[in-house]
Amino acid sequence: MEPLAGIDGRTADSVLLVEDEESISEPFSRALAREGFAPAVAPTIAQARAAVAESPPDIILLDVMLPDGDGRDLARELAAGTHIPIIMLTARGSEIDRVVGLELGADDYVVKPFASSEVIARIRAVLRRTRANALPAAEDPSGDVRIDVGARRVWLRGEEVALTRREFDLLARLMRSAGAVVTREELMTDVWDVNWFGSTKTLDVHMAALRRKLAEQQGSPRHIHTVRGVGFRYSRDAEV
Repeated sequence: MEPLAGIDGRTADSVLLVEDEESISEPFSRALAREGFAPAVAPTIAQARAAVAESPPDIILLDVMLPDGDGRDLARELAAGTHIPIIMLTARGSEIDRVVGLELGADDYVVKPFASSEVIARIRAVLRRTRANALPAAEDPSGDVRIDVGARRVWLRGEEVALTRREFDLLARLMRSAGAVVTREELMTDVWDVNWFGSTKTLDVHMAALRRKLAEQQGSPRHIHTVRGVGFRYSRDAEV
């Protein structure tokens, strides 16, 4: 996917639309182009994998029902192996479907039929949020945890830790406010979606995974502390 230059000289954000229905992909691609994006379409999971491998897009819009598989499986795969934000497209809109999609690593969830203007607004919101989460985070002075925000890499006592994109964003957000409490609502807004309306169970799932990877002991955490009923605090010095 070759980047295109916008009228202000900046590179256009590339959007990979993984959608097999031409009645959706063709008009929506034209709408994306009119709004200054560089769209490409992959009608199958296999073609989406090839497109990502050849030239990773800035964001992916991913249909759930595809001819060669379930888009949620691809979302899980991409979330584990890349840092590309994902918006799921689906005909199902129950809260449980939305929660499952977000827990797999998607950044937002749009129900068909949708208005192009709404989805484009969501694309811009997800890109803003993703780039805000790339702001520098304070290093842990204790030396236990080291984070390189630009490279999106984390080390625990000198050993690199493999985090998913969402786990990394949670850690970076907590470390930016090290020593202070970050509320659950702030984490959902900054790491997920300012328009989130459902359960915060997905936050607990990702936080539990992050703590496991940082070797946090249940009941006696060193770095990530729960402030009951409020949120979480990352300690500047390991608390034993």
